Amino acid sequence: MDAQLERIRTTCPRDCYDGCGIVVERRDGAISRVLGDPDHPVSRGALCGKCATAYNGVWQDEQARLLYPLKRTGPKGHGQLAQISWDEALTTIASKLQDIVQATGPEAIIHTHYTGTLSLLAYMFPLRFFHRLGATEVEPDTICNMAGHVAWGLLFGSSYVGFDPRTAADSRCILVWGANPAHSAPHAHKHWLPESPARKIVVDPIRTETAAQADLHLQPFPGTDAALAFSLLHVLHRDGFFQTDFIAEHTVGYDEVLPLLASCTPAWGERTTGVPADLIERTAHLYGPGPSLLWVGQGLQRQTTGGNVMRACGLLPALTGNIGKPGAGFYYLNITPGIAGMDFDALAGSSLAKGRVPRISHMDFAARLEDASASQALVCWNTNPAASAPQQQRLHAALKREDLFTVAIDCFPTDTTDFADIVLPAASFLEFDDLTFSYFHLNIGAQSKAREPMGESLPNQEIFRRLAAAMGFEEPALFESDESIIGRLLAEMRTGCDFSTLQQTGWRSISQTPLIFYEDLTFDTPSGKIEIASDKAEQKGLPRVPQPWADTQPTNNRFRLLSPASRWRLNDSYANDTNIQQRAGQAGVTLHPDDAAQLGVTDGTRVRLENETGQLELTATIDAIIPRGVALAHKGRWPKLEAGRHNVNTLNPGTRSDMGESSSVHSTEVTIRPC
Repeated sequence: MDAQLERIRTTCPRDCYDGCGIVVERRDGAISRVLGDPDHPVSRGALCGKCATAYNGVWQDEQARLLYPLKRTGPKGHGQLAQISWDEALTTIASKLQDIVQATGPEAIIHTHYTGTLSLLAYMFPLRFFHRLGATEVEPDTICNMAGHVAWGLLFGSSYVGFDPRTAADSRCILVWGANPAHSAPHAHKHWLPESPARKIVVDPIRTETAAQADLHLQPFPGTDAALAFSLLHVLHRDGFFQTDFIAEHTVGYDEVLPLLASCTPAWGERTTGVPADLIERTAHLYGPGPSLLWVGQGLQRQTTGGNVMRACGLLPALTGNIGKPGAGFYYLNITPGIAGMDFDALAGSSLAKGRVPRISHMDFAARLEDASASQALVCWNTNPAASAPQQQRLHAALKREDLFTVAIDCFPTDTTDFADIVLPAASFLEFDDLTFSYFHLNIGAQSKAREPMGESLPNQEIFRRLAAAMGFEEPALFESDESIIGRLLAEMRTGCDFSTLQQTGWRSISQTPLIFYEDLTFDTPSGKIEIASDKAEQKGLPRVPQPWADTQPTNNRFRLLSPASRWRLNDSYANDTNIQQRAGQAGVTLHPDDAAQLGVTDGTRVRLENETGQLELTATIDAIIPRGVALAHKGRWPKLEAGRHNVNTLNPGTRSDMGESSSVHSTEVTIRPC
């Protein structure tokens, strides 16, 4: 007789635009398969290749998971660890942290986290502990997208409300600028874009799969995006696509930016960006009449002038009036729970903080850890900074400090756990209930427990409840149950259902009909209008208006290094799955054929990339998908699984962008030569 089959609906909590629905099949209580939910509007029965592989691979492998609390027994960085009890682990951590608080102060305790999981409780609840403690936070968005948030905050008042993807049915043009849905939103690439009747335009230095399938692909040299935006604006103004009534009523500062447009002709745009003038003309004529959607990717602003780039691109909808109507709008992120009314501050326990939370940028992370007086303990959760942070060699050296007490919380033994004094095993998303969301589609999902946690692993929130108790903290918010929080969040977001009801369908949209954001044309800026000219920007030492800047192209045989998302990894997740390792192949760098010929490099040649921060040996692939002068090496590998024990972040100097003390990793320059 066949074993009894159960199907459990849950939702993928990875850092991805899609937010796919999942069906977990269980036979006799054991997971047999993890599949896409055929009734979910995004996944439609199929997960992307990387999630389908990993969720049925390394995530089900008890030999690969962290199962018990561990303590270090050898040199830092070697991953020599021995099993201990939860009581010993928690007592050791609490004792160390209490000693530091009493001797130096809680700000000498550093904690770093990000998007290892985006399920709401596991992602947000641990902040309650750190707010109560008073520890220094490594600002998570500085490694990813902070420049864009600051820039669009200046321009529109918010970067957390975009367009409703369902309005694509009413759009005549969709402009995707600096995003690669084929790798970072695979179901949007597969379904959402093709199903819209709109003409599709992609702006990207790389000829991605999404770019190759678009009606137009504009391929600027990296760092010239603001100049390209101004060249488009020149055509839009010249040919009458600016909406003068909209500009007069709903913007401020137009008269200050208008003089900058005159010299930004298509011919100038071609000379400056490398994009042919006729493509600039055609793009403006497709986008201008509207209704048009603008999707600006997070990779776009990871440049030294990334904030200015974002402000410049934001002028396209602002000056053509492509805002506040069906099929029109602009998008950077949709923070769906916030749009639905969820109180993020309450979930994070912001009121537990005794004062202003001390924060540092990821660009200062290595330097802070080098300073023994300023950093005496480090707690890493939801992240693997030894793989993902800039200045990798410098950071690894700092993590070896014997007097830096380090705690790492993870599902797997990562590069970071190898440096830890205490390692705590985290439960996976298949092992506890939670809520998830898409930051593209306006959906809330149920994360449903499909099995018991492996070994003695625990959900993040339970780990920090126990640690709060070990510290002697008494505030009720530190011990609130998952059930209580989930029920309150569903009520805050006005879902109209309890958790058990949500589990039956797996997901729920926050609105039954498409939402039109900014329909009232009111913006959360000081003026209530789109602030093309910004007093706040000027006060920050920034230009009052966006500028038509372009970075100087590399000289002295240097290349601009781009390290975007990989097809087979999700940030630094999945790098330890053996099937994914085989499919992804060895670490490589893509070069333009003309550059390769000049370097004397052919397919398969081993080359050395080098700059003032480090060096890395990779295997060359020759392909014209990038412009001359650009090198492409995808991110997401674990250093300890690579031959040289480094990944592409060994070349990342940690230079700040112009806004938000954020990453400008795509401005990295390297020399390349055969090994």
